Amino acid sequence: MCRSVRRRLLPAVALFLLAPLVGEFLLGNQPITELGGLVLLAPLYGGGALLVRETARRTGRGWPTMIVLAASYALIEEGPVDQMLWNPHYGGFDMGSAYASTHVPLLGTSVEMLQDVVSMHTIWSICVPIALVEAFMRDPRRPWLGRAGLPAVGLLFVAAAVLLGVSQAQSEHFVASPYQFAVAGAAIAGLIALAFALGRRPAPVPDADAPRPWTVGAAAFAVTSLYWLRDRLPEGLSVWWPVAAWFVVLAGAVALCARWSRSRGWGASHRLALAGGALLTYVWVGFTHAKEMGVSVPVALTGNAVFGAAAILLLVLAASASHADASSANRPPCRSCRSRLGGGSAPGGLEVP
Repeated sequence: MCRSVRRRLLPAVALFLLAPLVGEFLLGNQPITELGGLVLLAPLYGGGALLVRETARRTGRGWPTMIVLAASYALIEEGPVDQMLWNPHYGGFDMGSAYASTHVPLLGTSVEMLQDVVSMHTIWSICVPIALVEAFMRDPRRPWLGRAGLPAVGLLFVAAAVLLGVSQAQSEHFVASPYQFAVAGAAIAGLIALAFALGRRPAPVPDADAPRPWTVGAAAFAVTSLYWLRDRLPEGLSVWWPVAAWFVVLAGAVALCARWSRSRGWGASHRLALAGGALLTYVWVGFTHAKEMGVSVPVALTGNAVFGAAAILLLVLAASASHADASSANRPPCRSCRSRLGGGSAPGGLEVP
């Protein structure tokens, strides 16, 4: 296998495995004793993350497209695939009662359930793993899969989705109504269309300086932690208040990130900071979430410690790699490089990764 092929396949394999590790194991949904379950989870989570990333990069689009495609993945997984959006007794839990207060018949599901599904999968299952792996790349916009690789991943994802969907329907003894499937299908199609409607607009002229990466990371950690802390609100408070607050915080976060990303100096370190802040939220959430999954305390704590430490180490390595790439990009070219470029500086329009 040639070096260039290995260089492309390594990040693809890393994302394929990292997506379920963050989305399920770091969160505490899956104990460390079930690590072998990656064989079943990776084709769905990792395959979905690769399809989102490669589709956006191959069409010359960026993070807005990836984020919207990630939201469509969230509805695909928890809708037609495992039907958690509609199953009142999913996984043996009384989901019907837990989400009954915000159930909207027109949607066929609960608004709060939709918020949970879209938040967790869009941010942590798809976008955070993509940002972490891309932080190690000199050119994060470059596709990783070739002409054969992308269709292969697509087929693997579809096969995993069908297999999981059939097994879930059989084990849960539940199948949603045609209306619920239709609403979900329309929402998924609408999100995919929106993702490509965002287009490839030229970058606007910056009108302000970007904040420090530490500020961006702290904001990401605070906002994502706030989402998980809503379960600790005082009893007696209407459930519609946190539901409404979710929309307000989401709109504010999107507006702020959009403004920051158009600022002078915004770059890879800032994107990694956003992902890192959200990743650290899952580190602490894992310790509180695992106990709700019926796992023994020693097993849960061991898994939390191992996966949490691994997440922090990965973040440190990604930050080091991103800093090294930024330093090399800002370093003046050597004399021989300048002579090959035909002058003392790079030609106009040359983009440095």
